[in-house]
Amino acid sequence: MKSIKSEALLVRSIAYGESDVIATLLTATDGKIAVMVRGARKSSKRVGGALEPFHTIEVSIDDRGGELGTLKEARILRVRAGIVGSLAALDAAGTALRWARHLCPPRIPEPAAWDTMLALLDALDSPGVSPRTELCVAALQLLCDVGYALDLERCVSCGRACPVDRPACVDVARGGIVCTACGGARSRITPELRRVALQILTGENPHLTAPEADDLLLLVDEAMAVHTGFQAGS
Repeated sequence: MKSIKSEALLVRSIAYGESDVIATLLTATDGKIAVMVRGARKSSKRVGGALEPFHTIEVSIDDRGGELGTLKEARILRVRAGIVGSLAALDAAGTALRWARHLCPPRIPEPAAWDTMLALLDALDSPGVSPRTELCVAALQLLCDVGYALDLERCVSCGRACPVDRPACVDVARGGIVCTACGGARSRITPELRRVALQILTGENPHLTAPEADDLLLLVDEAMAVHTGFQAGS
């Protein structure tokens, strides 16, 4: 049996039986792990109120290598009260946790995705930020972190570069731009939106309007749905 002690985020919890919970955790050290939490819906000194989304927690898990580990202890390390106090931040954080649950494979560490998730949640916890804008930046990064980055510079089929002043066809299933000579695609991205997305992907901090963030999020959500099988927008 393997003992795991790690920082973690709760990405889903489901009631099981009369008092137990099956929790899905994204851990810093061992990736995504599903665990049984005995007596979680009753008073428990081992878990207390630690199994809450958005906060960073420290967990101790007994892992026998099966589908479910057993959560032995959990405590909150980082409270993010600012998220739970804002409906917009709650919505953005919930969307990010859903993405992480679907994107990250079981029991495979994803350190880059872990760092992106923490950075996003910390940003959403801060006053004065635009939750949709922060979510958009993190979404593009998450795709990169897990190997599904969108190529928005050149055709994914022939490699031809797309001129910066031209709109482009994007096929998220193929991984990015597809030029008209290679068949194109139904989805299109404007030159302005593509420029902003490329700046984000190269680590810049461009000014991102709310409509631009919404358009990019639609594209990213579609890409995540294609690669993971969940329904876009769900």
